Amino acid sequence: MTPINSAASAIALQLNDLSRHRAGRPVVQNLSLELHRGQVLGLLGVNGAGKSTTLSMIAGALRPDSGGIRLNGEDFLEYPELARRQIGWLPERAPLWPELTVNEHLDAHGRLRGLKGATLRQAREAILDRLDLQLLTRRLAGVLSQGQRQRLGLACALLHSPCLLVLDEPANALDPLQVAAVRTLIREQAAAGTAVILSTHLLTEVTAVCDRVAILHEGTLRHDGRVADDDDHAALERRFFEIAMMNSQQPPASAA
Repeated sequence: MTPINSAASAIALQLNDLSRHRAGRPVVQNLSLELHRGQVLGLLGVNGAGKSTTLSMIAGALRPDSGGIRLNGEDFLEYPELARRQIGWLPERAPLWPELTVNEHLDAHGRLRGLKGATLRQAREAILDRLDLQLLTRRLAGVLSQGQRQRLGLACALLHSPCLLVLDEPANALDPLQVAAVRTLIREQAAAGTAVILSTHLLTEVTAVCDRVAILHEGTLRHDGRVADDDDHAALERRFFEIAMMNSQQPPASAA
């Protein structure tokens, strides 16, 4: 598990009473959280808890109905271009163009984030090596396997060395060795001072890589605490299943 990097403990992300509605129903309600540099926060919850909606607002893909977001102390909603410069985002399904090759995807993402020339080439080669994509550079995204697409999406999110990495179910479609590699990568990013928030419905992912966990239930924050030792893991498991049972006894929420 990644310890908080005390040398990079400044607050990277602040959510202040963040809310979002869909068809008149609350999806996320008055969510307030802080995330420090070098910290990995697991956003845990059953399907429909509001995790993906929360990450979409953090990444700038959805605008909250109310509340505020600050990124490194700056008002993210007032300056939305911060997302392009400072956030790396991997949605649950990597948004890829089927007619572009792996290299073309990375070049396009790099240019969108201000990389060019030798800087872009060096960043591209480094991330290809890091995610074991070197042999796929000329392959079209449309013919990649689901696991390969997931790794390409992660490469695009990391290419510009973001200060905040936002991951929605990053282990989707990966085999056990690839899951282990992604966990190592997340730890390395945190050790370098990157703030990481990842959404999952798997408790094992949280205990394997996160040092904090926030549990959502129907868009409401029900738990926020550290993941520190085996006793905490057992307590966290009990708390998570208590919340999951609450969800199963009520009509399903419309949150994504």
